[in-house]
Amino acid sequence: MNIKLNSVIKKYESSNTKQNESARRKKNKANTVLKIDKFAFESNKIHGIIGSNGAGKTTMLKIIAGLTNSTEGEVYYNDKSSDEELLKKITYASQRPYLLNNTVSYNIAYPLRLRKINKVEINKKIDHIMAEFDIYHLRNQQARNLSGGEAQKVALARALVFEPELLLLDEPTANIDPNFVELIESAIAVRSNLKRITVIIATHNVGQARRLCDQVIFIKAGKIIECGDAKEIISKPKEEKTKKFLAFEYNIS
Repeated sequence: MNIKLNSVIKKYESSNTKQNESARRKKNKANTVLKIDKFAFESNKIHGIIGSNGAGKTTMLKIIAGLTNSTEGEVYYNDKSSDEELLKKITYASQRPYLLNNTVSYNIAYPLRLRKINKVEINKKIDHIMAEFDIYHLRNQQARNLSGGEAQKVALARALVFEPELLLLDEPTANIDPNFVELIESAIAVRSNLKRITVIIATHNVGQARRLCDQVIFIKAGKIIECGDAKEIISKPKEEKTKKFLAFEYNIS
């Protein structure tokens, strides 16, 4: 699935109606958290979005996922506007996963039930992905009793189990033990290669972006500063703002 952003702007307007017009314009400008003129995410690729906290990474993901509306502009999916059927082909996993108050197996099976998959196939799929993510032993545990890392793995398994066409991940390995990061990255890469899905990842982990992503997008103050081949952008950025970000945040120069 290819994704095109056309004049996408997200603002958080001030509720103070008594301010004069000049002050209102300044306030609105300060509250613009995302401003993308035109950008396309190529299908069947893994795209990484890097940037400081508050740069607009999560806002961009949520707009693409249909979880929040842009103030202006449009997002197109395979050159079409969003609709209910299309959104069923998209999944979003947050850095702070929300799990249903039920067992791990119930949580992972939930998107399959929504899509009317038969019970035999559901059991087959959840058994396979729980084994892949090394969480089979958690099968009957209540989600509320999981650690942060366990919950993150369950949320990722749930996001992947129905084989979406577009996978949106916000800091997918932030709470996961380093020993399991390679496992998660491998699961994402395998699905991108074999299932031909499009993946967009917001990450603070530049090493992860270099290992996993085909393309990297650096955003600052809601604007795309630089994009291109992941290894080239991280190793030899062209834009001064990208260089400063990498040097300051990750000591890459």
